Amino acid sequence: MNHHTDTLTRKAYAKINLGLDVVRRLENGYHEVRMIMQTVGIYDVLTFTAAQSGIRITTDSGELPVGEDNLIYRAARLLLEEGNVSVGVDIHLEKHIPIAAGMAGGSSDAAATLLGLNELFALGMPEERLRQLGVRIGADVPYCIMGGTALAEGIGELLTPLRPAPQCVLLIAKPDIQVSTKYVYEHLDAGNAWQHPDIDGMRCAIENGDLSGVVARLGNVLETVTIEAYPVIDRIKREMVSGGARGSLMSGSGPTVFGIYDSREQARAVRDNLERQGLARELFVTEMQHAVS
Repeated sequence: MNHHTDTLTRKAYAKINLGLDVVRRLENGYHEVRMIMQTVGIYDVLTFTAAQSGIRITTDSGELPVGEDNLIYRAARLLLEEGNVSVGVDIHLEKHIPIAAGMAGGSSDAAATLLGLNELFALGMPEERLRQLGVRIGADVPYCIMGGTALAEGIGELLTPLRPAPQCVLLIAKPDIQVSTKYVYEHLDAGNAWQHPDIDGMRCAIENGDLSGVVARLGNVLETVTIEAYPVIDRIKREMVSGGARGSLMSGSGPTVFGIYDSREQARAVRDNLERQGLARELFVTEMQHAVS
């Protein structure tokens, strides 16, 4: 694609972790992980418009800094440099993914920026190259470029695409608290040995299209740390299960919790219940998202 469009819109999808295991802490302070990542149908919308110079970000979200440490800004600057682009870009962000929620909202926005600007300026960089650039911005960015269902290893950048996870209805709830990823990992390190979720079994269940097998292996080693600090997460999980969820888990370092349901009616009833009790304000009934475009 060599023609140059002046403006372009992209969706940036959120993710959940069906499984999250920490293998060990690395010398550089990062953690070696094994995770099953899954895109869900909640997304931000980014609009890119070529400009004469500079990078300008606007957003409808009042709680998002748009300066140079914003991941969108960093992704744009990196791609303009790597692509030797002599002009600038205006980026508008319409925010829907909860912020600091364990759903990779910032990483997904950065991924959409790399993909969007590659297309806007007709740079023709292959996805593999974009993923290499992405890991310089954040460990979840390469996965967000790829999307779908995947096994992520290393610090999250070594990716194996999997068959799409079996379809189901998801209820996603973010309680009104902010969780620092750094805090969660530091306290995990300080704690005792953690129970490792069965990532390989989860991978097999996905490859076999076995939803019960997936549900039976939901696991996230970061849960213990975050739940200890924020018991509301456990309350939400219990409400989800008593309302008919086949399983429920915290995503990433939290505080977002998801439940897996057979029907939208069930999921909606639990959503209304969580809202009534004031346990979560940001609530979504959605599903696994397979094609990310």
